[in-house]
Amino acid sequence: MWSYSKIDTENLKAINELESKLGIALIAFSDENIEYADLNEDAAKEVKDLETKLGLSLLALKE
Repeated sequence: MWSYSKIDTENLKAINELESKLGIALIAFSDENIEYADLNEDAAKEVKDLETKLGLSLLALKE
Protein backbone atom coordinates (compact mmCIF):
# COMPACT_ATOMS: atom_id res chain seq x y z
CA MET A 1 0.00 0.00 0.00
CA TRP A 2 1.27 3.47 -0.86
CA SER A 3 0.77 6.57 1.23
CA TYR A 4 2.18 10.07 1.29
CA SER A 5 5.25 10.27 3.48
CA LYS A 6 5.21 12.05 6.80
CA ILE A 7 8.08 14.51 6.44
CA ASP A 8 9.61 16.50 9.24
CA THR A 9 10.70 20.10 8.73
CA GLU A 10 14.37 19.24 8.20
CA ASN A 11 13.65 16.64 5.53
CA LEU A 12 11.11 18.89 3.82
CA LYS A 13 13.75 21.62 3.64
CA ALA A 14 16.22 19.18 2.04
CA ILE A 15 13.61 18.15 -0.54
CA ASN A 16 12.73 21.78 -1.31
CA GLU A 17 16.39 22.69 -1.73
CA LEU A 18 16.95 19.85 -4.21
CA GLU A 19 13.80 20.79 -6.12
CA SER A 20 15.05 24.37 -6.42
CA LYS A 21 18.57 23.32 -7.39
CA LEU A 22 17.40 20.89 -10.10
CA GLY A 23 14.32 22.83 -11.24
CA ILE A 24 12.04 19.84 -10.67
CA ALA A 25 9.15 18.78 -8.43
CA LEU A 26 9.51 15.76 -6.15
CA ILE A 27 6.70 13.72 -4.60
CA ALA A 28 7.48 11.78 -1.43
CA PHE A 29 5.62 8.57 -0.71
CA SER A 30 6.16 5.52 1.45
CA ASP A 31 5.36 1.87 0.91
CA GLU A 32 4.50 -1.04 3.14
CA ASN A 33 5.48 -4.60 2.26
CA ILE A 34 6.21 -3.83 -1.39
CA GLU A 35 9.11 -5.30 -3.33
CA TYR A 36 10.39 -3.56 -6.45
CA ALA A 37 10.95 -5.66 -9.55
CA ASP A 38 14.55 -6.16 -10.63
CA LEU A 39 14.44 -5.21 -14.32
CA ASN A 40 17.18 -5.79 -16.84
CA GLU A 41 18.16 -2.95 -19.16
CA ASP A 42 15.80 -4.01 -21.97
CA ALA A 43 12.80 -4.33 -19.65
CA ALA A 44 13.57 -0.97 -18.03
CA LYS A 45 13.66 0.62 -21.49
CA GLU A 46 10.28 -0.90 -22.35
CA VAL A 47 8.79 0.54 -19.15
CA LYS A 48 10.35 3.96 -19.88
CA ASP A 49 9.04 3.89 -23.45
CA LEU A 50 5.52 3.12 -22.21
CA GLU A 51 5.77 5.94 -19.66
CA THR A 52 6.66 8.32 -22.46
CA LYS A 53 3.86 7.05 -24.69
CA LEU A 54 1.21 7.27 -21.95
CA GLY A 55 2.53 10.46 -20.33
CA LEU A 56 2.71 9.03 -16.82
CA SER A 57 5.07 7.36 -14.36
CA LEU A 58 5.13 3.62 -13.68
CA LEU A 59 6.65 1.63 -10.81
CA ALA A 60 7.74 -1.96 -11.42
CA LEU A 61 6.79 -4.20 -8.49
CA LYS A 62 7.15 -7.92 -7.84
CA GLU A 63 3.90 -9.83 -8.02
